[in-house]
Amino acid sequence: MPSGFFITLEGIDGSGKSTQARRLAAELRRDGRQVVLTREPGGSPGAEEIRALLLEGPPERWSAETELLLFTAARRDHLEKTIEPALAAGQTVICDRFADSTRVYQGITRSALRSRVDQLHEMMIGRDADLTFILDMDPARGLSRALARRNGEERFERFGEQMQHRMRRGFLALAAEYPARCVVIDAERDPDSIAREIRDIARARLP
Repeated sequence: MPSGFFITLEGIDGSGKSTQARRLAAELRRDGRQVVLTREPGGSPGAEEIRALLLEGPPERWSAETELLLFTAARRDHLEKTIEPALAAGQTVICDRFADSTRVYQGITRSALRSRVDQLHEMMIGRDADLTFILDMDPARGLSRALARRNGEERFERFGEQMQHRMRRGFLALAAEYPARCVVIDAERDPDSIAREIRDIARARLP
C-alpha cells in the first residue's frame, strides 16, 4: 500500500488555518481521497487533555521550557495514535499546526530554545510534513480575529500584539529555512481565493 501524504497549515493566531484546513479536506475528499483532518495541540484523546493545559489559563501559567515538554508529549501521542496509522494506510493527513508552531512559539518567540526544540523533535517526533502552508497576515488583524472567538483557549493571544509580530517574523523565517516544503499564502484575501490557491498547490504536490 502506498504511503500517505502529510499536509500542515501554520501561521499566527487568527490567520484562518482551521477554516482553510477544513476546506482543503473537503476538496480532497471530493477528489476521492481518504483524508484525516486533525489539529495540534490535540488530535488524539491524550493530546486533547494536554491541549486544555496549554491553551487555557493565564499567560504566565507555564514557562517556555515546560510548554516545550508538554507540546512534545502531546505531539508524540498524536503521532502514534492518529498521524502515523493514517499515513501507513495511504491516507492524506491535514493538520492544523504541527512542529513548526513549536519552533516559532517556544523556540523563537518565547525563549531562545530553538536548539532544544530541534533536539526534542529529532528524538521524539522524527518527521515533518510533506507540504506546509504558512498563512501570512497582519498581526493586529489576526489577533483581533483570534480574540473574537472567545472559546476559552486564548492563553497565547493574551501575550499581545507584540508577540504576534514576533511570531509572524518567525514563520516567515521558517518558510525561508525550509523552502522545499513551505509555501507562504497571502491570508489577507477573501477565504474563497485562499482556498483555491491552497487546493491547487496541494493537488499539484499530491502523489
